[in-house]
Amino acid sequence: MPIRSNWSLAREGITFDTVVNLITSTALNPHLTLPLYLLGKYTAKGQEIAGQNGKIFDRLKIALAIGAIRAASSWLDKAVLNNFKSDVYDWNKEVVVVTGGSDGIGKIVTLLLAEKGIKVAVLDIQPLTFTAPRNVHYFNCDLANASAITETAQEITAKLGAPTVLINNAGFARKQSIVESSPKAVDLTFAINTVAHYHLAREFLPSMIKNNHGMVVTVASLAGHVTAPNMVDYAASKAAAVAFHEGLSAEIPTLYKAPKIRTVLVCQGYTKTPLFEGFAKGDGFMQYMLYPETVGEEIAKAVLSGRSNYIVLPANSWGVAMKLRALPLWLQGHMRKDLVKVMAQFRGRQVEQPSEKS
Repeated sequence: MPIRSNWSLAREGITFDTVVNLITSTALNPHLTLPLYLLGKYTAKGQEIAGQNGKIFDRLKIALAIGAIRAASSWLDKAVLNNFKSDVYDWNKEVVVVTGGSDGIGKIVTLLLAEKGIKVAVLDIQPLTFTAPRNVHYFNCDLANASAITETAQEITAKLGAPTVLINNAGFARKQSIVESSPKAVDLTFAINTVAHYHLAREFLPSMIKNNHGMVVTVASLAGHVTAPNMVDYAASKAAAVAFHEGLSAEIPTLYKAPKIRTVLVCQGYTKTPLFEGFAKGDGFMQYMLYPETVGEEIAKAVLSGRSNYIVLPANSWGVAMKLRALPLWLQGHMRKDLVKVMAQFRGRQVEQPSEKS
């Protein structure tokens, strides 16, 4: 299952993102607009055409300015996220840990990385739902149990070597209002979606810090920015995961003096996995369900790039979801309340964990 080209039409079809991507790759692409501007400004023929089409040339200058600002901002984003440091990954030697890699998004990530010949350790309470290639190793682990994580981490290191990439992908969600929620269900949601990130980081980060080399990927959710009724505990746990990523990204270069360690945050929208079973599909253009392959490919590409990143899917969510708390309160409130409609048939993932039996 090779990674699809960036130029391929999205699996989700023609969406708002498709339109935005078309505009940014053409009209707002300085690699296209700058040569046109220079031709119109400094060549005789170009000056003639620009003079005959003054309004169009003015719009070209505006598009060039916007594109140049976007390009400069993107460059700064990448430079700061990577602490102005470069690093090289030897994928024949790297060891990747994927939590929740038995199915869903984690399965896609695991198979895409394994296809590159990379050693992958899958941590999950569920058995693998696929035939594992020789370089994929399954470790049964209750991620809600700190002792189990420590034991499994020791097994992985003994068998494969010290992991250099940690992908915190495992997720847990159940439909429950705040009043209807049980203490165990809430504890379990936070244990898997947030607290496990800390336990796993304590196990694997010291080796990365020692070598000033490695990567931690946090698969959070847009729910960490937009809270919907009937899944408040899930949204809160994902907001905490976002905070974990942000804090870790700040600690790595300042406290641990390991600026080459990469951090990746993934805030994906609602995806066609068991985790979001029963979720409303949306209008198919502005609001739509993502395929797990779409999310998995973006995670795999981020890992293989060897660079820090901040991934938001669908990308148009940057415009509203990621900036919701900056909007007027009346609009924030309306948007959150309106989400109760899309949650009407939501059930979530109902996988029993050993921790629930205690």
